[in-house]
Amino acid sequence: MLYLARFIRLGAGTFDRACYLAPEVPPVRLSNSERLRNLIRAGKLYLRTQDAIALALENNIDIEVARYNPILQQWRVQRAEAGGALPGVPSGASQAGSVAAGQGVLGSQQAAGVSSAGGNGARGGTANASISQIGPVTQTLDPIFQQATTFSHKSIPQPNVTQSLTPVLVTDERIYSGSVQEGLLSGGSITGTFNNHYLKENSPSDVLNPSSAATLSVQVQHSFLRGFGVAVNARTITIAKINLATSDLTFKTQVISTVANVLNTYYSLVADYEDVKAKTSALEAAQTFVADTRKQVQIGSLIELDVATAESQLATSRQNLVNSETSLQQHERQLKTLISRTGVADPALAGVQIVPLDQIAIPAHDDLPPLNNMVEQALANRTDLAAEKAGIRTAEVGALGTKNGVLPTLVGFGGESHAGLAGTGHEVVAGPFIETPNPYFVGGVGTALGQIFRRNFPTESIGAFFQAELRNRQAQADYGIDQLQLRQTQLTNQKDLKQAQVDIMNSVVALQQTRARYDAAVQNRILQQQLFEAEQKKFTLGSSTAYNVVQQQRDLAAAQSTEVAALVAYSNARVALDQARGTTLEANHISIADARTGKVGQPSSLPAELPNRP
Repeated sequence: MLYLARFIRLGAGTFDRACYLAPEVPPVRLSNSERLRNLIRAGKLYLRTQDAIALALENNIDIEVARYNPILQQWRVQRAEAGGALPGVPSGASQAGSVAAGQGVLGSQQAAGVSSAGGNGARGGTANASISQIGPVTQTLDPIFQQATTFSHKSIPQPNVTQSLTPVLVTDERIYSGSVQEGLLSGGSITGTFNNHYLKENSPSDVLNPSSAATLSVQVQHSFLRGFGVAVNARTITIAKINLATSDLTFKTQVISTVANVLNTYYSLVADYEDVKAKTSALEAAQTFVADTRKQVQIGSLIELDVATAESQLATSRQNLVNSETSLQQHERQLKTLISRTGVADPALAGVQIVPLDQIAIPAHDDLPPLNNMVEQALANRTDLAAEKAGIRTAEVGALGTKNGVLPTLVGFGGESHAGLAGTGHEVVAGPFIETPNPYFVGGVGTALGQIFRRNFPTESIGAFFQAELRNRQAQADYGIDQLQLRQTQLTNQKDLKQAQVDIMNSVVALQQTRARYDAAVQNRILQQQLFEAEQKKFTLGSSTAYNVVQQQRDLAAAQSTEVAALVAYSNARVALDQARGTTLEANHISIADARTGKVGQPSSLPAELPNRP
């Protein structure tokens, strides 16, 4: 994920060429880490628990998917800091082809409300996309620069030549328009606009031809009821930052879940190997018993029915071995899926046999801390509980928008603009009168700009806009729904906090029960082994029957299976207790930094002598 660092820098507020280049996200990595290949020897994958965990941190697809979430949230923070709503921004292109009112013949006709065919070279529609959002919409906080340039040549027939003194008015126009807009997080915006209209006409009645009309304006608007306040308008940013922090908790939760799954599957595979050993031993004993029974039949001490009984047990032992081997293969495939990106789809990995090097070890004593300490530890370490608290915080921040949306709309606006006009002067003869231009307006665009900065022709405006829904049911309902959902979330969190305490107590009880169950299963297996061996001796001496031997053999196989199941149950209970306490990573010496990068620093090493089977 280091390749995404360049993208995050784009959100630092700097302006450079990269702002207008689409980020390039490399394709996903579907190859496994070198660690997996280094642990394969002669078609066997030798694994310790730490190796299995390291492979999962490097190759597990669920963890890889979770790695993208913090990056996604950083982009969402950047998107929120830019402000604005969904796409649907009005366009100012419809103003690009107009001329200044009163400038030349065409501008005079526009000012008087007279329209001529072809007089407007570009007329844009006024309809824009409607944005619907619960609560006030934050202003666009990134500065927006707009510039429009239009060159036009028009030939306009004149039905009345009184003003233009020509039947066809021919105009050349050059229109330059630019604006800068900046949104305010408090709920307003500032816009600065500059326009310059160059006009040249063939009309002999213009005293200034060609002419330049320039305007410079500043407009300010601000909300004072709905949409007012930094907290209200920054709520999306605040929520995005909370979600960014929560994404780390979510990633940690995914890592914990995957590690627990790897441990349970690994130890289930270890138990499966033990179970296969027990089933193989039972099968060999059944085969030996069948052979002995046949010898006894040959010498006449047993009947053929005893052979059938022994063969029935042999068939049952074979079936039990097949079932055990099937379970082993299933857990092996599950573990391959957890520790690799390709799983059994990779032919090189599909035919590899996993050989676990660690066994399930049950300590003499569990040495658990006091229950109250474990509960406090769970409340402090559980990432799911921390994520729920962050969810409550986001709901509270989001409710600021719906609460503010209950208010009516009051927007104050004001602005100031300055105009300038200049052009090449001409004398116009109108009957006995000769009209000459005012020397103050004779000149070029510099003259017009001088008039603007001297504020010779100012225009100032101020006003307010007020809007209120008479019943306001929509805003009231939105806020009411938000508050009720917030209360539900708070109650759910309280329930989960109590459930965390129950989980700790249940996990402790389960650990104690599985330990007692395992101790009992071990004693039962030892006794069943002794009973089976004694029954075999009695059968050899002729004081027992084949049925009794078969019955003892079945009881021994059941005791062995019970012991293996109790061993796995204890391991699962220990993993579940670590999860309930929120100490899975610490108990297994896992660095969350290694999990984030997908590269575990601790190398894997294999013993000098490798077993063929565990």
